[in-house]
Amino acid sequence: MCFYNAYSKRALDLAKRYCRKTDLIEIVQEILDEQHKITAFTHPTCPVVTREPDVQLAKWGLVPSWVKTAEDASKLWKMNINARSETVFDLPSFRRAIQSRRCLIPSTGYFEFQHVGKNVIPHYLFLHNESIFSMGGIVESWYNLSTNETEQTFSVLTTSANDLCAAIHNGGKNPFRMPVIIRREDEEQWLDNSLKSNDIKQFFEPYDTKRMNAWPIAADFLKRNPKDASIIKPAA
Repeated sequence: MCFYNAYSKRALDLAKRYCRKTDLIEIVQEILDEQHKITAFTHPTCPVVTREPDVQLAKWGLVPSWVKTAEDASKLWKMNINARSETVFDLPSFRRAIQSRRCLIPSTGYFEFQHVGKNVIPHYLFLHNESIFSMGGIVESWYNLSTNETEQTFSVLTTSANDLCAAIHNGGKNPFRMPVIIRREDEEQWLDNSLKSNDIKQFFEPYDTKRMNAWPIAADFLKRNPKDASIIKPAA
């Protein structure tokens, strides 16, 4: 599954990569803070890219619009960090969002753990020739009655792992998974709300192993400051 993401390029690079409207670049630069490690379990606020209004902020852990109480929302935040592509059209939490509220989640790489005997080895996974790429996600607005505010929330879509990712993500409760990665040339189509279900499902294929790379990183990466660039460096 995908619980740790990174966007370690400068904020301006990220803004230019995703802003279709040039007048938004300066504004978006202010919200795209460079992070070498984002942990889903803290439900951070992250940038997501939607059809309109380009880049916005959303909390990691999707809460459907029909949720009434903050208590119920808290439970779903924990459950909806990821959304399995195999069941996303069937589950009440996701089926409306996958049809018309798809998003792109900026990434420069993500983290998974490999189990080798009794050892658990963290790895950093990334794309060969793309310093910034997009995970496929879904976004949903939820009105928080306790604060009288509307909150944007999202989930990362996952699919079966390719050969590289399966060799690394080989343990835990849900092994052999990877995030849905949207090819750059397909990003605009992914955000097209006129797509039919069968067209959307075409994006769920595991990403090409030959276009990805990975290396083991320091065992204590989770304890390091998210702005510490050494997090994503190969282990010595």
